[in-house]
Amino acid sequence: MEEGTSKSPSNCAGTVDYGDADPFQWDTREDCQVRQILDRVADKWSLLVIALLEHRRLRFTELRREIDGISQRMLTVTLRSLERDGLVKRTVHPVVPPRVEYELTPLGGTLHATIQSLVKWTEVHQGEIAVARAAYDVREADAASLH
Repeated sequence: MEEGTSKSPSNCAGTVDYGDADPFQWDTREDCQVRQILDRVADKWSLLVIALLEHRRLRFTELRREIDGISQRMLTVTLRSLERDGLVKRTVHPVVPPRVEYELTPLGGTLHATIQSLVKWTEVHQGEIAVARAAYDVREADAASLH
């Protein structure tokens, strides 16, 4: 569990009505389940694991090979968290040595669809973002040269 994350669940009363609610309310209340869930599913390793498990089962070593830069420990922590949240199913096959496979649960599959929407948005707007970044970098370089 990440530092600062509450170990006891809470219902975050008042965060359901988005009409007059402060849009940042979930972000300032560390005991809020919404924040905890968003922290989990928006984590870069979780996103990659969920994307890789779409429509297939993979073994731990296959996942580690596919995810560039992830350590064995971080993959273990990520898979356990996703399993605890009901997004990933872990199956141990009774063979020697044991074979363990991971796959998305139906709930995890619904999250994958949401992630795909975000990826599509990124693909559509990547050019605009590149232009905005370049303009920002020029402004920052100009400002730095004045100091």
